[in-house]
Amino acid sequence: MNPVDETLSVPVDSERGPLAGLRVVELANAGPSGYAAMVLSDLGADVVCVQRPGVPRSADDQIRRGRTIVAADLSDPTSVADVLDLIARADVLVEGFRPGVAERLGLGPDIALARNSRLIYARVTGWGQYGPRSAHAGHDINFLAPTGILHAMGRPDDRPIPPLNLIGGFAGGSMYLAVGILSALWERTVSGRGQVLDVAAADGAALLAQFNWSMRGSGAWSDRRGENLVDGSCPYLDTYECADGRYMAVGAFEQKFYARMLEVLGLDEITVPDRGDRENWPALRDILAARFRTRTRDEWSEVFDTVDACVTPVLTFGEAPGDPHFTARGTFAEIDGVVQPLPATRFSRTPAPTPSAPPHSTVTPQQVWRQHDSARSEPREEHS
Repeated sequence: MNPVDETLSVPVDSERGPLAGLRVVELANAGPSGYAAMVLSDLGADVVCVQRPGVPRSADDQIRRGRTIVAADLSDPTSVADVLDLIARADVLVEGFRPGVAERLGLGPDIALARNSRLIYARVTGWGQYGPRSAHAGHDINFLAPTGILHAMGRPDDRPIPPLNLIGGFAGGSMYLAVGILSALWERTVSGRGQVLDVAAADGAALLAQFNWSMRGSGAWSDRRGENLVDGSCPYLDTYECADGRYMAVGAFEQKFYARMLEVLGLDEITVPDRGDRENWPALRDILAARFRTRTRDEWSEVFDTVDACVTPVLTFGEAPGDPHFTARGTFAEIDGVVQPLPATRFSRTPAPTPSAPPHSTVTPQQVWRQHDSARSEPREEHS
């Protein structure tokens, strides 16, 4: 028999990850809700993704890895009733519609919690469930723009440079949704009650910048772009082009790492401009740039790999899986013919398994928890 956590009342299954036994219903939607559901699935949760019938495969299908797919037309009251039956036996519902859409479908929090008072009803949108922009559309760049983060990105006297779509939707939205879900599940062990989570990508993005707000509060942050240590203006926290047109990343902030970097580069700290005087930064940057251009990226990488100086090669997505460090840690794997990163947290006792490929077929709502119950009832190795 598997050991049982009496507080959570779910079996602890070391073969399926720390969230084994957790039941999640996801109402499919483009955006951060799908990524949050993937994170839960990666950690062992049984995630049922409810999507429209006939949805074709798309470029972002791998975000739906590890799921069970249920096709349901949510404009059909019979299908809505079937989904509510799923929700009645679930621990978590994840939805990322605009405010009011789930209510209009008959799947809003009041109805769902009436069927299942222990349900964690987790909602994520760009702007949140209330506020002047709550009904507006948006994308990552829009959610970052009002927070101050986008303004801080870019070179001096140039326009703000949008980052990849990571900070707003995925980090600010998806990851805070996952944290909120796990927090609500923990609280439920005390109260026995579910609740509704309102997560906004813009709120999450703002919170991700807490370190920068802290620096600003102490007078160590300028609102002028390109005048701060971590925004690319500092020559020992930047990237440098090499002889082959590729780049090395320098993060030699601490004095000891900076000294080691100069030593590897063949520079004398006594003769180079004092890094503590910002007036010297342009000249220091020119010196470092000239030195990095004397060798290729891989040549510099080979040298710095043996020195703890916070200098690393800038790799492409195509190169990253072959990096020796990631290879040693098993950071990437090929799933469904696509190379992709694996769950990030390493658990000593309940490791997350390699995610399964996105399913190519669907099941009916009636089949879902029957399969789940069957998997839970299978005899497993007894754990001490």
